Amino acid sequence: MSSVDLSTTLGNAWFPAPIFTASGCASSGRELSQFFELHSIGGVVTKSVMSKARHGRPTPRMAETPSGMLNSIGLQGPGIDAFLEKDIPFLLEKKARIIVSIAGETVEEYSTLARKLRGVSGISAIEVNISCPNVENRGLVFACDPEASRRVIDGVRRTIGGELPIIAKLSPDVTDLVHIAKGVVEAGADALALINTVLGMVINVETMRPQLANKTGGLSGPAIRPIAVRAIYQVHAALPKVPILGMGGVASGRDAFEMIIAGASGVSVGTASFGNPNAIPVIQNELRDLLAAKGFSSLREAIGYAHRIEVSDGE
Repeated sequence: MSSVDLSTTLGNAWFPAPIFTASGCASSGRELSQFFELHSIGGVVTKSVMSKARHGRPTPRMAETPSGMLNSIGLQGPGIDAFLEKDIPFLLEKKARIIVSIAGETVEEYSTLARKLRGVSGISAIEVNISCPNVENRGLVFACDPEASRRVIDGVRRTIGGELPIIAKLSPDVTDLVHIAKGVVEAGADALALINTVLGMVINVETMRPQLANKTGGLSGPAIRPIAVRAIYQVHAALPKVPILGMGGVASGRDAFEMIIAGASGVSVGTASFGNPNAIPVIQNELRDLLAAKGFSSLREAIGYAHRIEVSDGE
């Protein structure tokens, strides 16, 4: 096995490896723990949890698309209290590093969730999923509104202080992602998660009706990887000191490496795990081998390397 230092940091949180689960694709890791040791990967990013239990949206809520998958689950989950009672102890028992993803419908709900997480031992970071509709502002998605995004992150930061790093999860469905990213960093985000799913739609040509009950859903899988790489590259160019957790269509070590050299400090894998439950450790091993083959002795040396190549070529 090649001797490459795969360790990375997101804010002040250290991780021994750079490959993580993607929020919403592995719940809290119970299913995947049957196939590999959760402590062997970078960490588990939990499914976004809200204040109260949610049943999610009506079915059908998943549809296959060319090179991807469309979903409209609706943040189904047990609520924060049941999550803290059952899921955190399980992850600690498995010695997994934990990034808790939170989601809310109001600015205050995010702060309430952060307050419940404050002081919970064993959590490495909080992912603040602001790709949710803001019920206080006619349902406009927080991450598509610069001011609402800032207010959410500022509220979470004020609530938890400097105790845990905050990772702001942003939506690609905006005209100026760099502007949104700068705003949440100024408001207190320590790192960014790029990207969330891309809004899409499938119509069944036999029934001539939308395939999903909710009509639209989030597109994931290889189809969105070029969008994710573009977003990571642009944001890293503007904010080179801000760690990025990249995601979107990663299915191989080469895909992960592409995001790393674009500027990501770590990579989350989601949809690929549905087809192969061992995808995450396989991708992590492929990435290690590729880093070694390219002459890197550590992951850190490769972060944003495509930017440095561009500068040297232009001189």
